[in-house]
Amino acid sequence: MRFCNRQHGWILRLLQATLLCGLWFAGVAGATELLTNAREARPGEQPVDVLNDAAQRPFPSFDPARLQILPNSPNGTWVVVRALPPWTSGDRVLSVRHPGMGPVSLYDGNTLVATTSLEDFGPPLHGHGRLIFNVPASIPASRPLLLKFQASALPPGAVTISLDSWPDYLREDGSWMVFAAGSFAVMMTMALMALCFALILRDMTFGWYAAYLLCYALIQGLRSGFAFHPLEFESLAGMADTLGDAATALSVSFAALFMLRFARVDEYVPLLRTPVLSFAVVMPLLVVLRATGVGFLVGMAQLLLQPLVLLGALLLLGAGAVAAARGSRHAWFFLVGWIPLLILTALCGAQQQGMLAGAPWLPDAAIAMGAFEAIVLSIGLSDRALTIRHDRDRARELADSDPLTGLLNRRAWTEAALDVLDQGLARSVAVLFFDLDHFKALNDRHGHAAGDKALVAVAGALRQELRPSDLLGRYGGEEFVALLQGVDRENAMQIATRLCRRVHRLDVHVDAADALLTVSIGVAMRTPADTVQSLVERADAAMYSAKLGGRNRAVCAGHVGPVLVRRTEIGKTAS
Repeated sequence: MRFCNRQHGWILRLLQATLLCGLWFAGVAGATELLTNAREARPGEQPVDVLNDAAQRPFPSFDPARLQILPNSPNGTWVVVRALPPWTSGDRVLSVRHPGMGPVSLYDGNTLVATTSLEDFGPPLHGHGRLIFNVPASIPASRPLLLKFQASALPPGAVTISLDSWPDYLREDGSWMVFAAGSFAVMMTMALMALCFALILRDMTFGWYAAYLLCYALIQGLRSGFAFHPLEFESLAGMADTLGDAATALSVSFAALFMLRFARVDEYVPLLRTPVLSFAVVMPLLVVLRATGVGFLVGMAQLLLQPLVLLGALLLLGAGAVAAARGSRHAWFFLVGWIPLLILTALCGAQQQGMLAGAPWLPDAAIAMGAFEAIVLSIGLSDRALTIRHDRDRARELADSDPLTGLLNRRAWTEAALDVLDQGLARSVAVLFFDLDHFKALNDRHGHAAGDKALVAVAGALRQELRPSDLLGRYGGEEFVALLQGVDRENAMQIATRLCRRVHRLDVHVDAADALLTVSIGVAMRTPADTVQSLVERADAAMYSAKLGGRNRAVCAGHVGPVLVRRTEIGKTAS
């Protein structure tokens, strides 16, 4: 987990560096000032006719540095691009940012220079996060250029247009590549880490989170064109719209399933569990409707997608806010990552309706915010993993501990002793078996509460006298057992004798005659043929010999051990 925290810090520094690098490069890149005009294309008209028409009657103009939604007319849309003086010589690069998925053509007079699109894999140049056209030096800088945005069934983009020298373009393109690659790398790294946690911890919370991140990364990869160039996923060509809608619907579904478990909605907001779960079920149904290919069903799925996405996002926000207010620690992580992303998604949606034209950086901000959310939620998941580990360790500790004395219980002590014996014969091993004398009389006279108090006092005394490396456990009732490593027979007997005296000094009265609580101890040294069971049996037999010998003493078993006296017989004679 310390590694995870170091990794998160490194990724945060990398993301900050890439953002600063991108901003710096964007600031130093100088674009040629442009004048742009646009109008819908008419049937059968030629590019030169459009240029002549534009020279006589200028088309409606727009600011190429501000986002512009071009009409998606059946015949396409013409855009005339003029560079304003001072003009520069040499090859230039005409860039179209956020063009949508439809093809765009560049004309020089009636001559077609190139046609390309975000998902085009043909010979023309390919930009990163944009479409680019090489404008050779043979085309004078003062000559207007003509772009045609072809008619497409896909939604139009909100475009910006720029004309740069090649060095300026390459500098800006490099900065965008560093930024985008860093952001997507963060998202994919966090997703893979979550999948590893899901497999290791067997917790689907991490799996839903990884699925959500992958869907969001796919959405941004398709919208920005990063999935096509530079990743060159040619198999996705022609599927961007369908895949984008499917990823959008599934991202809401996976986010709902993730938030249900991560923010513990069942516990903190039980009334919202059913609505959130309903969205997790309904959203994949839209994907199924879209995949049927039936016109009516496809149209209905497209009509319902965006309203349901918005409603689902607000529902998750509300559920997370209520869970956080009621004490869900991890709901705060969800809100910190979700709220900025929700705001950016709403702003980007507003841009598609023609608003916020002066913020062309919002689509890139959505990519960066995806990386930010991935880091925040991954930190939250790391915290959840630590919590799970702590809870499991605590549960294991409670399962291994005797609830009264806090010592190892019989099962846990036996497992630990097996581990010690499996280490071989390099170190000597002694087992001490304890049984409190006259404990039944103490219970009968003073009650079980006094008996429990005495057991706790004896356990504390034994723990204080033994080393931390010694295994001490409660075997059952008034019986205790200890395993000592690295002691010979003489040392084991000295320790047992000291423990007898220590228990006697507790000054626990057991009957009316003021007899004090004592302990009988059997000691058995490990032999090559011993198992944990045989060692305990020999120590137990030696303990009964100590009782028969007068109690409050220690007896060491030989290799064979004293004759085993049955407990029922001892109960009749000397309990």
